[in-house]
Amino acid sequence: MSKFTIIVATLGLAAISAEAQNPNQLQSTFIHIPQASQRAVLIQRIAMTDVTVIYHRPVAGGRKVFGGIVPYGQVWRAGANDNTTIEFSTNVKVEGQPLAKGVYGLHMIPGENEWTIAFSNNSTSWGSFTYDEKEDALRVKVKPAATENHNVLTYDFDDLTDDSAALTLRWEKTAVPVRLSVDLKGTTLESLHQQLRYVAQYTWEGLNDAASWCLENKVNYDEAMKWVNQSIGAEERFENLETKSQLLRAQGHTDEADKIKARAIDKANAIQLYVYGRGLQREGKGADGLAIYRTAVKKFPDHWISHVANARVMVADKNFDGAAKEIRESIAMLKENPAQAQALEGVLKRVENKEDINK
Repeated sequence: MSKFTIIVATLGLAAISAEAQNPNQLQSTFIHIPQASQRAVLIQRIAMTDVTVIYHRPVAGGRKVFGGIVPYGQVWRAGANDNTTIEFSTNVKVEGQPLAKGVYGLHMIPGENEWTIAFSNNSTSWGSFTYDEKEDALRVKVKPAATENHNVLTYDFDDLTDDSAALTLRWEKTAVPVRLSVDLKGTTLESLHQQLRYVAQYTWEGLNDAASWCLENKVNYDEAMKWVNQSIGAEERFENLETKSQLLRAQGHTDEADKIKARAIDKANAIQLYVYGRGLQREGKGADGLAIYRTAVKKFPDHWISHVANARVMVADKNFDGAAKEIRESIAMLKENPAQAQALEGVLKRVENKEDINK
């Protein structure tokens, strides 16, 4: 028998095996043609981690799936045709167990009450025919659940949080969720370090954004201070001065924080002052917010948003008639911004109804 004949015979046996696992139709081994089990790619970012699942979608077509064409207790490719693969761009945890970043072959062993999910270091096989448990990077156990009928095998990401999601296989009336979680702070810091080796390191915005993220998440203050100082060095602005002021305050340097805050306010434009004042109000610092509004009115008396700021000051003093007049003045200045003017119409109605718009 020639070498070519042996190869063709071997591939023919593989095709027959494929039909046994997915009998919708035989697939060509040599060329790309439309497939009964269509290829799909599912991508989800969890924090800074990209999770990519590549699989083929078999159709139930009225057949019994689990315990039928996909037997219980036998390893299954978790799809059709090629090995289903899953890729993680960072280290993750699967059902609480650590798994390094990389590409894995995704295999499953179905059971009536429990499934085994296997992440194989071999991600290039065809199906599960050459699957070897010794190549597993991780195995976890999960519980299946009932779901609405899915004629076509589907993967989804469910129950998203800031640092986790459930990768869920659904086919026929069975759902199999697998919980994935990431180190949000650790992976974000790692990403920031990489991003700040690129053009972001030369912009005040990129450096300030990195420092602000650290401030908001209460991590990495020393490096955040280095980044915000670099941002100020690139261009001194209200935004990065305010970030520095808050960083100093978070580290207990109150006097220096107050000095930097004064510099920030001096740099601010009318809209920045107004937004800053609203932020203080939302933090429960009502008196501080009103003080910022007064600064905006004093520095930028002819700006439309300063009239809104003054209206808020007047409402705090129970001067609703004066506040309504200020809002009307602001609306009149917004002829070329009808959307903003319309939004202020709602504020005007509240003031006319003597509502406290500072809450």
